[in-house]
Amino acid sequence: MSQKRPADTATEQCSDCGRQTSHSVSIELVTESERERNAEFSREPYRVTECDVCGSTERFRMNDA
Repeated sequence: MSQKRPADTATEQCSDCGRQTSHSVSIELVTESERERNAEFSREPYRVTECDVCGSTERFRMNDA
């Protein structure tokens, strides 16, 4: 299960297009545990970007060191 915030727009490098393009950027909370017990403690934020030109989507876990 995930929760999404509304997307904002940013100009970023697209790995598929190979150039700076407009991207829709959002934060998604993903529950990583499949167990119901304590599932609320396993939510992790992911940064999701989608290229407005080619539609390529990338997700990055924000809490990885």
